[in-house]
Amino acid sequence: MTDQNPSILSHVSLGSNRFDEAAAFYDQALATLGCKRIMAHPGAIAWGREDPEFWLQTPIDGKPANVGNGTHIGFFAADKASVDAFHRAALAAGATDEGAPGPREEYGEPYYGCFVRDLDGHKIEAAYWDIELMQRLYDGAPPR
Repeated sequence: MTDQNPSILSHVSLGSNRFDEAAAFYDQALATLGCKRIMAHPGAIAWGREDPEFWLQTPIDGKPANVGNGTHIGFFAADKASVDAFHRAALAAGATDEGAPGPREEYGEPYYGCFVRDLDGHKIEAAYWDIELMQRLYDGAPPR
């Protein structure tokens, strides 16, 4: 892992009851954000741009995976077109729409994103943040 990584997270992991189908879903959807498979083990696959940041797995305890209410995973997009492409690819791969691409007033002017539910019902977001606009509006700090 790079010492220059600005993220505060090592990785996130979601459980799946439809592992092979869900892996194909994430291959298709995450490719639009410049992500690829980084690692794979029996019952687990990791995607990222350089490091294994997002994992899909069958639950280690052998019980069915379930969805956390109020939980979602957000992926960075390089631009608005990538958010749009992610949304289209996710829907084409079987996701359900939870919020079409666009601004969200409650997130502030620099935000543009979308939300989908994956094949297991997990809420997934692709988000573009206009950093230059954020710096102009908030002196580099996001709105509170």
